[in-house]
Amino acid sequence: MSAEGSLSTDWWHLRRAGASLRQGGVWAYPTEAVWGLGCDPWNPSAVDRILTLKERPRHKGLILAAATIEQVAFLLEPLPVSLRDSAVAYWPGPTTLLLPDPDDRVPRWIKGEHDRVAIRVSAHPGVQRLCTAFGGPLVSTSCNRAGRSPARWSWQVRRSFGDALDGILPGSLGGASKPSRILDPLDGRRLR
Repeated sequence: MSAEGSLSTDWWHLRRAGASLRQGGVWAYPTEAVWGLGCDPWNPSAVDRILTLKERPRHKGLILAAATIEQVAFLLEPLPVSLRDSAVAYWPGPTTLLLPDPDDRVPRWIKGEHDRVAIRVSAHPGVQRLCTAFGGPLVSTSCNRAGRSPARWSWQVRRSFGDALDGILPGSLGGASKPSRILDPLDGRRLR
């Protein structure tokens, strides 16, 4: 396929995915290391679909992925400047940070039993384009049932979830061998 044909296919898939996500759809998409499942984090029915598909306990919470720092500015603005600068230094990249949400701008069903939000600004071009097509951060959880290995190939996504998804965004994984690390910027602890 020519580069021009690839761009038009990419544009078509992204446009379709963005519209579907805004209407409560659940999509699989490639990330830095594994395939992810994503949806609108402010849509409780869509989030519930992901948790049910994954058989994931609700109390664990979910990670959000964003295309740009501007998409998560609402979480950064209330932070002290030193903490904001520390967070921004990690992004874009494969680091998920646990950020305070003093104004409860992120729904409880995303945070689970936690008082903070797990969020990353991805450097993966596919994740960036998908978040841009959607218009904001998306749920980003590994594409697997609880306790199983995450999908590393699109055929594994189809085998595990088949028609239960609204779509699978074509693309390739990034070069990472493990899912994003999770850091607590308040005390510097590494949780994953």
